[in-house]
Amino acid sequence: MKNLVINPVLNKEFKLRFRTFKSFLGIFFYLLALGILIIGFVFIQSLSNNQGYFKPDQSKDMFMILSVLQLALILFITPGLTAGVISSERERQTLNMMLTTTQSSTSIILSKLISSISFLLLLIIASLPLYSIVFLFGGISPGQVLMTIGFYTFTIITYGSLGVLFSTLIRKTVVAMVTTYGVTLFLAGGTAFLTLILMQLNQGFYNPAAGTTNPLPYFTAMLNPPIVLLGTFQPEITKELMRGTGIDFPIWISFLISNTVIMVGAVVLSIIKLRPNMKRG
Repeated sequence: MKNLVINPVLNKEFKLRFRTFKSFLGIFFYLLALGILIIGFVFIQSLSNNQGYFKPDQSKDMFMILSVLQLALILFITPGLTAGVISSERERQTLNMMLTTTQSSTSIILSKLISSISFLLLLIIASLPLYSIVFLFGGISPGQVLMTIGFYTFTIITYGSLGVLFSTLIRKTVVAMVTTYGVTLFLAGGTAFLTLILMQLNQGFYNPAAGTTNPLPYFTAMLNPPIVLLGTFQPEITKELMRGTGIDFPIWISFLISNTVIMVGAVVLSIIKLRPNMKRG
């Protein structure tokens, strides 16, 4: 197992990603943007308040806005970091050289996945001190912060696996990146749009009090990261969803199960398709 993760491929990727000035510059501007957002929100809310102070319930709103914004950045950055990890090697004609080494397909795929998402994980860890500003005003527990960070990590791995899959299946990096962004947009935005439409149809054609429900909105919502994240902050959202669909099962558990299947399936398929024409020894 050690050779699957700690290997020359992963060491090379880490050196290429973290020994450049652009990486540190990206972290600086990322934290600067989040810091300006938090300070600006506190300043505006303080001015709009007659007493001139910041309330704990406003701190919770700030935490929700910051969490949703960070999730949007994760969904936007992840495809760009993962969709070219294999196809770019193929375009530079270095993939065949890599495949002739003693590294297995599993080791190569996992190394590419870990190295590509490690920068995003570093951004999340680096943003943790900014959450201390929220703790100063109260309204948020450490458990909520840890749960949100865990949600980010799981989402990064899932969508990173999809990027590696399309990078393995598609030869051109541009096409692989467009495909990955399209699938990400559908899972993050398209499923939310379908959930809203189906919930509106439920209100018009189904009556939960009479025992007639439509479970389709539940299945589209459990694939949507923003809905699941907002549901952890506002339980009324998930309660209304479960009441309208007739499914009394926590949506965050369904999200974990469905995305775990997607993640494992993407990684396994990437490993199989990396050497499609080579016999197993």
